[in-house]
Amino acid sequence: MEFHLKEAEGFYTDLEYGRLEVAGSAQQGFKPSQLLVSSVAVCSGGVLRTVLEKMRLAFSDIHISAREERSGGVGSPIEKIQLHFIIKGIGLPTEKIEKAMKFTTRNCPIVQSLQGSIEVDKTFEIVDGG
Repeated sequence: MEFHLKEAEGFYTDLEYGRLEVAGSAQQGFKPSQLLVSSVAVCSGGVLRTVLEKMRLAFSDIHISAREERSGGVGSPIEKIQLHFIIKGIGLPTEKIEKAMKFTTRNCPIVQSLQGSIEVDKTFEIVDGG
């Protein structure tokens, strides 16, 4: 990836699906912290989807809520990312979803890259329905 300085603020890169604009201000583009949290959520969700499909569990939707917690220290670094998954399906067994969540943590390269520096906490709930 190559990034280019924007005239007003931030940087941009042109990707296959369009231009990605990144800046410190939400008015000028995506904030770096938003991209980090999004990467963790979407990577985890993608792995979870694949695992549930391989387990042949009948799910119809996965919704992910993501929240970051920052320290009050210099630079206000992200210390923790909390992901809450709402998995919709018919007759989804809790124990199999728990197993899938553990597998997701071990197999998401973004979460593994953050290990030891940013805690990633995952919770889930099951909503019955198709």
